[in-house]
Amino acid sequence: MNILVTGAVGFIGSHTAERLSELGHNVVGVDNFSDYYSLDLKQMNANSVKEKGVEIINLDLREGNLAEKLPLDIDYIFHFAAQPGISTTSTFEDYLTNNFIATKHLIDFAQQCNKLKMFVNIGTSSIYGLEATFPEDVAPKPASFYGVTKLAAEQLVLQKSREAIFKACSLRLYSVIGPRERPEKMYTKLISCGINNEAFTLYEGSDKHLRSFTYVGDIVDGIVSIIGNEAIVNGEIINLGTEVEHTTQEGIEAVEKVLGKPIQIKIVEKRAGDQFRTKANIDKARKLLNYNPQTTLLESVTHQVNWYKANF
Repeated sequence: MNILVTGAVGFIGSHTAERLSELGHNVVGVDNFSDYYSLDLKQMNANSVKEKGVEIINLDLREGNLAEKLPLDIDYIFHFAAQPGISTTSTFEDYLTNNFIATKHLIDFAQQCNKLKMFVNIGTSSIYGLEATFPEDVAPKPASFYGVTKLAAEQLVLQKSREAIFKACSLRLYSVIGPRERPEKMYTKLISCGINNEAFTLYEGSDKHLRSFTYVGDIVDGIVSIIGNEAIVNGEIINLGTEVEHTTQEGIEAVEKVLGKPIQIKIVEKRAGDQFRTKANIDKARKLLNYNPQTTLLESVTHQVNWYKANF
């Protein structure tokens, strides 16, 4: 089948594009190669994805008129492209245009794909708010521009399902870790600081925050399982993550154990909008997709450390 993956040289998008290609699908990846983080890392991801047979198109979804630039014989769309995370360097306009306007343009394109079987929106646990421990039918209370605009984008996509324009679902992902994690994210920073004998910046009180740290391979298992299950997931919101919780402090200790050395910690003022707790409620994913993440935190960190050492 022909599959379009947006954000295809990003962390999770690149892994998903590779897996889909390995499963025998014809995959076209789109990315705007934003300088939000290292373009060298993005190019490294792009090279790896291309080696798996994925075509990469450098394209900004915010430009619109996508039908003039992308193939229309698409069976599935997996939409990862977004302004990610909670960042003091990102403006509201960054989140609005990358998360909402770009999604609207992709929806316009999807409506011109006559053989489209499913539009899979990639959402986030940040949609729930400061605590993300709930089933999918709980009213969201996002506490950041990121969460608000990702919720708005999710609803834009699901609107088309409700109107029976095309089948669509949204997957809310929880604290994904592993090889290719972005440089500003916790585990990549911890590993870098540990190897280079630098201090890791820890937001005040965040050492007690609880997270469903989920290995990227387990997340991709859930994402690709959508294929063939269009009828049962159409119109649905589905959480993907692990039910196992760890504190940030336990995450630090896991990296220290794998590296075999302590990491210096520098405490700084707490960050607004940061979630206090995430614990993925995956009852629905288990029921609909037979989803069953298995990778432990220590295994995940080991994979990520090995990747970091091999590439940096």
